[in-house]
Amino acid sequence: MNKKLSVALAQLDLFVGDVKGNAIKIIDYCGKARDVLKADLIVFPELALSGYPPEDLLFHSGYRRRINDSLSQIKNEVHGIAVLFGFPEYVEDDIYNSCAVYFNGDELASYRKHLLPNYSVFDEQRYFKAGTNPSVFKIKGIKVGLNICEDVWESFPALKAKEAGAEILIAINGSPYEIHCQTKREDKIRKRTKEIEIPIVYLNLVGGQDELVFDGASFVMDVKGKVCFRAPPFKEIFQKVDFKITESGVIPEVSNIEALYPDEQSVYEALVCGTRDYIVKNNFPGVILGLSGGIDSALTLAIACDSIGAKNVRAVMMPFKHTSTISKEDAAEQASMLGVNYDILPINTMYDAFSEQLRPIFSGKKQDVTEENIQARCRGLMLMSISNKTGCMLLTTGNKSEMAVGYATLYGDMAGGFAPLKDCNKTLVYRLAHYRNSIGMAIPERVISKEPSAELRENQKDSDSLPPYEILDPILDAFIEKNLSVVEIVKLGYDRDVVIKILEMVKRNEYKRRQTPPGIRISGRAFGRDWRYPITSHYSFPE
Repeated sequence: MNKKLSVALAQLDLFVGDVKGNAIKIIDYCGKARDVLKADLIVFPELALSGYPPEDLLFHSGYRRRINDSLSQIKNEVHGIAVLFGFPEYVEDDIYNSCAVYFNGDELASYRKHLLPNYSVFDEQRYFKAGTNPSVFKIKGIKVGLNICEDVWESFPALKAKEAGAEILIAINGSPYEIHCQTKREDKIRKRTKEIEIPIVYLNLVGGQDELVFDGASFVMDVKGKVCFRAPPFKEIFQKVDFKITESGVIPEVSNIEALYPDEQSVYEALVCGTRDYIVKNNFPGVILGLSGGIDSALTLAIACDSIGAKNVRAVMMPFKHTSTISKEDAAEQASMLGVNYDILPINTMYDAFSEQLRPIFSGKKQDVTEENIQARCRGLMLMSISNKTGCMLLTTGNKSEMAVGYATLYGDMAGGFAPLKDCNKTLVYRLAHYRNSIGMAIPERVISKEPSAELRENQKDSDSLPPYEILDPILDAFIEKNLSVVEIVKLGYDRDVVIKILEMVKRNEYKRRQTPPGIRISGRAFGRDWRYPITSHYSFPE
């Protein structure tokens, strides 16, 4: 017996809502897989036809018609190769997260996702009804079982496929990126392969969708848990994987195995991918940002340039009397280093005009954070005006640490359309800056080494208002991502009063976070769709 099953893996970036465009892309890749790769079967990701996640588009009657029309188109136009893809299936008043296998106008199999995640960023139970039956189809004499994403994370859907006769399992996925996700995935699938004793094909979506980034990193694993193929992350790939059909079972042949990325590299690539897709998919001609000479705006500028090219990026330095000479020099150096469009627009006159206009109301009152916020709002107004005039999107530069404790000005430096660093804490920002410079200088070294400051008053330092980031960030992580109490965080070795102060700041600034632009999720819990604390709350943190 010397037979092979050739499977083409289409790790693609598909557009949410563009049903017709996704259908055309599926049909086009089917032809390439048949004619160029000589594959027997081509596999596309979870909900490939609709894009993932389609959210409330699923409830729209016109969307339903587009889905059904495109299903017929794929079924009728794909010939000479079997095609497996995900789509929302409408059955009267129910919707299923489904996949189907078509061949020469016939449906070989269909499958409805069993396990509907309803945690973190997932709310599939809002939309879908769970399937209950396994599905197995035969191709080249081999019985192929089907799973969809969450199904393969637990035992019973894979076991049901094996019991139904599957000799190989294909799991299509829309699994978003977070730090260490690939190791977790492969550990889970390794456990499955050993349980069911058949190889597993894990095909994942790639590309940015609002605050989510899908990293791809699709792979094939044999019955012993060995990775036989791994696709590069954050890139579209189209590759054939062969399986030997032997008397003892189906054996995947070893082919390209992309190395796992270190943490900083994977996070940086996620930020670039998410930023690029948000800009491109929303048809912005470019971006602008305020370049302060500080670490956050410097890293954001590097990400922007790596995402869409320096010629499409404008950086604006807006100095005031508190802006140091060093900051001016560092901003100018980086703008020159990266070759971006660069403007210097002082805010002195603007600030003075605002102050004079407010003088009757402010008379007799001491200067406080209000005057600092006016500076930030002058800058926000300037940047939003440029954005309006040029059509370019304004990137905000704040990080997760700042968003957590409210160390940012509403309608000032928080103004903008997208926040690449929204889920990156300050200590991670520094690590990412070092990583970016390790592959090519993009950030002046002095920006990384100097003490961080908002420069909204004379000799201001972040440490004037906040604990050192080496203390702040672990406490925030313990509360935000691990849901630990004050008592539990103190047991980790942190001062109780400091912990309570920080958590109260987090609570107090919920109203600000509700008004932040979307940003890329890279952690286990970001400020976005998986953070749902009330704004109005009498909860306190004694414990």
